[in-house]
Amino acid sequence: MSGAVGTGAAPAPVLEPLAGGVTTTPGIRAAGIAAGLKPSGKPDLALVAAEEPVAAAAVQTRNQVFAAPVAVTRRHVADGRARAVLLNAGSANACTGEEGLRTAEDSAAAVAAALGCAADDVLLCSTGVIGVPIPREPFLAAIPRAVAALRDDAAAGDAAARAIMTTDTVPKKAAVRVSDASGSCVVGGMAKGAGMLAPELATMLCVLTTDAPLAGAALQQALQQACATTFGRISVDGCMSTNDAVIVLATGTAAQPPSPASVQAGLEAVCARLAEAMVRDGEGASRLVRLRVCGARSEDDALGLARAVADSVLVRTAIAGGDPNWGRILAAMGASPVRFDPSRVAVRVGDVTVCRGGVVAPFDPAAAAAALAPGDVDVTVDVGAGDAEATMLFSDLTHEYVTINAEYTT
Repeated sequence: MSGAVGTGAAPAPVLEPLAGGVTTTPGIRAAGIAAGLKPSGKPDLALVAAEEPVAAAAVQTRNQVFAAPVAVTRRHVADGRARAVLLNAGSANACTGEEGLRTAEDSAAAVAAALGCAADDVLLCSTGVIGVPIPREPFLAAIPRAVAALRDDAAAGDAAARAIMTTDTVPKKAAVRVSDASGSCVVGGMAKGAGMLAPELATMLCVLTTDAPLAGAALQQALQQACATTFGRISVDGCMSTNDAVIVLATGTAAQPPSPASVQAGLEAVCARLAEAMVRDGEGASRLVRLRVCGARSEDDALGLARAVADSVLVRTAIAGGDPNWGRILAAMGASPVRFDPSRVAVRVGDVTVCRGGVVAPFDPAAAAAALAPGDVDVTVDVGAGDAEATMLFSDLTHEYVTINAEYTT
């Protein structure tokens, strides 16, 4: 028998944070301009483009009511190729009928004409109020200006990230260089989202770029996995939008790329940073809550319980008030379809155990209140049934959230 060398686990890739966003990837240009779609006159049209059609994949909303750009992108990305992504704020172009669909299709054709590519190589994203048509003439007239403004520098990436903001208070960008023994690549991204962040995919728009040579089914699978462990595990209000979209463009130009596993780690790192930025910027949020459910029978069980707690209005209002009301956490878990034994559950806020064995544990109210102070809050729920765990990020629910959404269209 030959003497085989043992194959241990591959060393973890090195993830080096980089400044910038989508344009950090070589060969990617971006632009952000004011097209007159927002009454404020602020930038509202963004474009991200490669030098030629490249590998592309998308994960989109599961809402039965989906916007025109979602429908067009679904068709255009089916071949796994794209050259550009056009994004607008100011109108979701959802529930706008045939007129909205025609405007979306014409916008893809306008980008294609200006770039010199096929219309089905252009993907679309929109964000804004549902049921409000995009002002057609200003929208289409601005597209050549956006193409002319394309640049490959950090400022251009920042301009694109700012142009897709709605109730966001800050632009959201992230980038990393991923390295391992095989080589390296870059992953960059931008996103918008501060409300209607729901399970399955955060309600958001996100464009990712990379020079890694992933394509076809492998790229789609990598994107879906990255979304599942990041954007699929955040919540601001538990509401799913009509326009969710995460799109990745992969140029494949990295001279010596890392392993597919390392590329996956890079995608997930960028998505995780963008996901956390969205929850931290949640509408009216004063706290980012990191909820860890452990001791579950399976990861699915842990995630199901975590999601039930994260989406609970009662839990989130208690946290907004700095109230260690652990009973609301157990009640939310009990209303989920996941089976567990309440008498084995323990709840900890920061380092303070407030519930043990499904009943109140003696604790210092002042210490618990300090653990729930505005900022980052850690909550741990131990189900006491196994070794599996899952983590979700969510924000508290404040008066300001109600005000923002009560006055959204007025």
